[in-house]
Amino acid sequence: MDTATAFKTELVQVADAVAREKGIEREEVLHAMESAISKAGRAKYGHEHDIRAEIDRRTGEIRLRRYREVVEEIEDEHTQILLKDAQVQDPDIEVGQFVVEELPPIDLGRIAAQTAKQVIVQQVRDAERARQYEEYKDRVGEVVNGIVKRNEFGNIHIDLGRAEAVMRRDESLPRETYRVGDRIRAYIYDVRQEQRGPQIFLSRSHPQFMAQLFKQEVPEIYDGIIEIKSVARDPGSRAKIAVISHDSSIDPVGACVGMRGSRVQAVVGELQGEKIDIIPWSPDPATFVVNALAPAEVSKVVLDEEQGRIEVVVPDDQLSLAIGRRGQNVRLASQLTGWDIDILTEDEESRRRSEEFRQRSQMFIDALDVDDVIAHLLVAEGFTAVDQVAYVPVEDLTEIEGFDEEVAEELRERARAYLEEQDQELTEKRRDLGVSDELAGIEGMTTAMLVKLGEKGIKTLDDLGDLASDELIEMLGEDAPGQAEADQIIMAARAHWFGDEDAAESGQASGGGATSGEG
Repeated sequence: MDTATAFKTELVQVADAVAREKGIEREEVLHAMESAISKAGRAKYGHEHDIRAEIDRRTGEIRLRRYREVVEEIEDEHTQILLKDAQVQDPDIEVGQFVVEELPPIDLGRIAAQTAKQVIVQQVRDAERARQYEEYKDRVGEVVNGIVKRNEFGNIHIDLGRAEAVMRRDESLPRETYRVGDRIRAYIYDVRQEQRGPQIFLSRSHPQFMAQLFKQEVPEIYDGIIEIKSVARDPGSRAKIAVISHDSSIDPVGACVGMRGSRVQAVVGELQGEKIDIIPWSPDPATFVVNALAPAEVSKVVLDEEQGRIEVVVPDDQLSLAIGRRGQNVRLASQLTGWDIDILTEDEESRRRSEEFRQRSQMFIDALDVDDVIAHLLVAEGFTAVDQVAYVPVEDLTEIEGFDEEVAEELRERARAYLEEQDQELTEKRRDLGVSDELAGIEGMTTAMLVKLGEKGIKTLDDLGDLASDELIEMLGEDAPGQAEADQIIMAARAHWFGDEDAAESGQASGGGATSGEG
C-alpha cells in the first residue's frame, strides 16, 4: 500500500475513532474534516473563491473543487460565470447550475495544517455539545451518577460519562466535601444552552432529589401506588415529605420507612444524616397542617383561606417543639403545606380572644348605646360589626336569649341610625379632602374607602386609574376589597380613558366626512 492510499485509509479510521470517542455521528466528523480542508484550499487559491472539499466515505480519497454559478450577468467574477462561457464546456448547462473545476490536491503547510486542525476540533466540539444537549434536555428530573472531575471555587464539575455537568456550591449539602475521583449521585434540575455550550446543572439540595431517592428505594412509589405530594428541606439538617396511598390496604408512611427503617435509612445515608419526617398527606388543610407540625401536639386550628394563613394553637409546653430550633419545624411545615402558619400558645390565644371580645363589646356599647350585657350577647352570637346588626333579619336577633321582637327592631334601628351618621361624617370628610363625585360613583367603593384614598392623595378617576390593584389593596388596609373586586374598581376608574379614545376616533371620522363634503 503506497503512502497516499495509507493516508486516505487512516483519514477514515480517524473519523471513525473520533466519532466513537465523542459519541457523535461519523458523518459529522467527516463534515468537519471537509470544512477544514476547504478552508485550507481557500487559503492557498484565494478566499474569494468558492472551494469545497469532499472526502469519499469509503476510500477516504480527498477531492478539491472550485464551484462557479452560471448567471446571465456577472456580479462576482470569482464565484460566477456567464452562461455563454459555461456552455462552451457543457452545452446543456443552465442558469443556476454550477461549473465544477477539479483542483490538484494541496500539500498542507504547517500553518494550514494547524488551521485545519482548529476547524476540525471546533466543529467536533460543536457537534458534541449539540449531542449532549439533545441527550440531556429531556432528562431534567432524573438522578444521575458521576465522578468528580475538578473543583473550581466550590463549584464541582462532574463527569457523567458522555457529558460534563456542574454542581454549584449552593446546590451541594453543607459540610459535604468532594475530591477528584469521588463517585457522586445528584439530581438534574436544569439543562440549558449557553454561549459556551449546553450546561447541565446538578443538585443534592433540591427537594426533588429526596423525592427521587425515595422513588428508587420504595417500589410502591415507583409503581404509583404511593404518591409524594410535597417535599420541604433544610438541606443537610432536616426535611419533611408528605405522602398518600392510592391503595387503602397500604400504609404510605410505613411503606416509606420500610422494615426496621431500612428504606428511609438508605435515603438518610445518601443525604449525610439529614433527619426526615414522613407525613401522611390530607386534602383537609387543617389536618394536613396538624400532621406537618408533628411531633408537636396541636389544640386548635383556625383557617383564613382568603389570606392563605392558618392559626395554630398549641399547649404552652409544646410551643418550642412546634416552632423548632431557629423556627425550623414551623418553616418546613409551611413550605410543605403551602400555608403561612402562625403559632400561638393556649394562654396567648385566650388573652387575644378576651381582648377581641372586649373591643367588640365596647364597639356595640358605643355605637348602639346599649349596656354591656346586650353587647356581650351580640358578640357571643358571632356579631362582629354594626352593619351586621343593621341588616340582619329580625328572626336572627330574636333567637338570642332575652331578645324579643321589640328589642330586635330597636337594635336594628339604632344600628342603621349609627351607620347613616357615620356615612354623613365620612361624606363630609371626603368632600373636604377633594375626592371627586365620579370616584364616589364607582361600584364597590365605600365612603370609608374614599376617605382613606383621599388622605393618600387619590382624588380623581385618573389618580385611581394610575394605581395597580395591589397598590389599592395596600392603601386601603383593613377596608380593602378582594383581589377580583380591586381589579374591577381599577378597570372602572380607567373606563373613561377608553371612552375618550372612542370619542376622539368618532370625532376624527365625522371631521373627515365634513372635509370631504366641503371638498
